[in-house]
Order: sequence, then C-alpha cells, then structure tokens
Amino acid sequence: MSAAPSITVASYNVRKAIGTDRRRNPQRVLDVLHEIDADIVALQEADKRFGGRGAAVPHELIDDHGMYKPVFFGVKHRRALDRMPGGKHVDSLLKINTRNMGWHGNAILVKQHIGVLDCAALDLPTFEPRGAVLAELLIDEQPVRVVGMHLDLSGLWRRRQIRAILDAVSRRPQRMPTILMGDTNEWRDVAGCLKDLEPDFHIASTGPSFHSRHPLAALDRIIVDKDLHIAAAGVHMSPSARRASDHLPVWARLTG
Repeated sequence: MSAAPSITVASYNVRKAIGTDRRRNPQRVLDVLHEIDADIVALQEADKRFGGRGAAVPHELIDDHGMYKPVFFGVKHRRALDRMPGGKHVDSLLKINTRNMGWHGNAILVKQHIGVLDCAALDLPTFEPRGAVLAELLIDEQPVRVVGMHLDLSGLWRRRQIRAILDAVSRRPQRMPTILMGDTNEWRDVAGCLKDLEPDFHIASTGPSFHSRHPLAALDRIIVDKDLHIAAAGVHMSPSARRASDHLPVWARLTG
C-alpha cells in the first residue's frame, strides 16, 4: 500500500448470529458492522452449524443493507455424511456461493468500492472442520491480501494451522501487504502459535474481546506484515456489540 490512504479492517466472531440473549438475530450483526464502518471485515462462525450450513447472516440481508458485499470463494463445501435408506451413507456437497457465507464458517466482507483480484479457500490441518479464507483485494489501485481464520482449541493444531496459512501465503504468485485476522483461540500474547509469526508480522494491540459481557481474553487478533503500519486499534464495545455475540469485534486502522 502507498503511504497515502488508510484502511480500517475488523474481525468478528459472530457465533452464527446468536447473541448473549440466545436469540439468533442477523440484523444485530449488521448493525454492529455499521457502527465499526470498516473497509474489510473477516467473520468467523458466519455459517450455521447444522442442516445445510446456510449463511447465519443471509445474503439478501447484506444486499439490502448495501454497505458490504461478500467475497465468493466458488468452492464446494463437504458436510457430514448423510444417512440414506438402508443404512448407507453418502457425502453431501453444497455449493458455497448459493447458501453458505464462506468456508468452514470463515467469510470476508468488503465495501462496495473494493475490487476482488483473486480468492481461495484454505483447508487447515485438524481433526475438526476448520479452514481459512484468502482474498487479494484492490483498494485505490493498491493491492492487499487478507486472510480470515478461526484456529483450533488445541495449541498443537493451532501452530500447524498458522504454518499452513503462512505457507499458503508464500506460494501466492504476487507479493502484496498481507493481513491475517480472526479468532486465534490463543490466550497467550507472545507464545504458542503467535510466536511463529515473527519476525515478518506484528500484532495489533486491540485488547480483550472475549467474553463480550466481561472481556478478559484477547482471542480475536489482527496480525499485519511489516509492510503495514498500525495507526490505531481497539475493541468495539458498544451496547449492541455486547448483545450480538459472545465475542466483541476488533479493529485496526492501517497505513502503508
């Protein structure tokens, strides 16, 4: 990115749009995103867990809202084996761009003026269904790469997943400033999987984001490579955000 314009990015684990009152309310998620007014948003748990794993925030609602457009990854999503008559099982495949928001619950929303150069869904090594999504974007003629991720509860698997993400980034044909953001499930600040990001990346000092009613843990993080400067960062703690999910969204303003 050039040194001129800044961009604001945000990461938000929306817990399938189920708030702290245990009610599913996708509109609350969009209301919180409107408050933050970020240019790029990485969502986690953006798809429902059961059934067809449809989008927790319906595409029509996003379209009506008018502020964002989702990045469509154009892949097929393999869900649990369905039992057929006679006790047999078959794999069921769903086109992600017809019902799902993202890949294994990870999604990226961008403002309407931002172009999408390329995108990919990343499978991560794990026992659980985990993944990450990668989008290469064009903002005011400047390219930037964003990876949205939701890492494992296991520290061993988190380190393997971060390594898989960094390897995927290194294989991309074009070099550009890169931002990693999402729910890391890492309670420690300078250890665990975050240690493997050195020396190429630095972590925005956003603050604790979980639990939204009484945030104590900085599970949600924004990680940027050294080509970018973190001008400001924080946790969005509005009354709406405290109700909309058990995680608070984190944000950062970046310059080149």
